[in-house]
Amino acid sequence: MTRVRPVSIAAVAALAALVGVLAYGLARQHGARSLDQALQEGRRPAPPALRLPRLGAAGERALGDWRGHVVVVNFWASWCTPCREETPLLARWQRRLAGRGGTVVGVDVLDVDSDALGFARKFGVAYPLLRDRDGSAARRFGVIGYPETVVLDRRGRVAAVARGPVDDGFRRRQIEPLLQERA
Repeated sequence: MTRVRPVSIAAVAALAALVGVLAYGLARQHGARSLDQALQEGRRPAPPALRLPRLGAAGERALGDWRGHVVVVNFWASWCTPCREETPLLARWQRRLAGRGGTVVGVDVLDVDSDALGFARKFGVAYPLLRDRDGSAARRFGVIGYPETVVLDRRGRVAAVARGPVDDGFRRRQIEPLLQERA
């Protein structure tokens, strides 16, 4: 009779747990890889569907509501230090884009409503804000950290992604040319 040693069972369990964690990580990053890969191949993929409640207001909005505009979708949270540094820049971008057929749309993720609203007031955010309470919308976009930004062209397709904070160079390279395109 073969006797199973406790060490063997522990090793198999540890290996199974490791495989599970790796599979979860790969599945979570699939959205990021697929969007990033499509852009690297020169394609502009359709974004995942997004319909979320408005932050601090009644109703919901969908990304399709801004079709015909260049949309800078910024995933952020009030507890995110780089988000605090980036938000004044996005507020300036909104003032520049608003008259040219563009807008910034902030998506607050995994946050407390009162903290998110206080953050928006502190930084004078005047662009539309949506609420992703459980992070499910961010996951569909492959967001793995904060802030992350996805830019949609006038036809509603993903034209650029920034994994981390954006700067004015990103605006010049990725957003300005889109403002010149027709829908």
